[in-house]
Amino acid sequence: MDWQDLATTSHYQTAVAVKDELLKGNIEEATAGIEELIEALGRADKRALRSQLTRLMAHVIKWKTQSAQRRRSWVATIENARFEIEEMLEFEPSLKPLVPDLLTGMFGKAKRIAEKEMGQETTLTELSWPEVFDDDYSL
Repeated sequence: MDWQDLATTSHYQTAVAVKDELLKGNIEEATAGIEELIEALGRADKRALRSQLTRLMAHVIKWKTQSAQRRRSWVATIENARFEIEEMLEFEPSLKPLVPDLLTGMFGKAKRIAEKEMGQETTLTELSWPEVFDDDYSL
């Protein structure tokens, strides 16, 4: 069975296929399926973290760049993204060590997104941990 292809396509169907292999007594095949499913779930968690962090940073960049256009929706997005990241890290503590490098690594993408949304360039070249996770953004 092509476990990598199946795990990339559907986590649920992979789990069902692993169960079927276990019921047939194919322990080695089921083990291979479980290992691939674990890898796929880990990749999905990392993608979700990168996505939320990029969204959060893009809104912080907008907040810092366009102070006259600040909106309540930006406040809500920042708080929501912080909550989602906090929850992810609570349920998957193994992701915590990735955050500092992602702050640096995802800044360029967040900046491009923010600039597209704002219709202007920003002079920001980085965001600090406090700017992203601790500073108060309220109207």
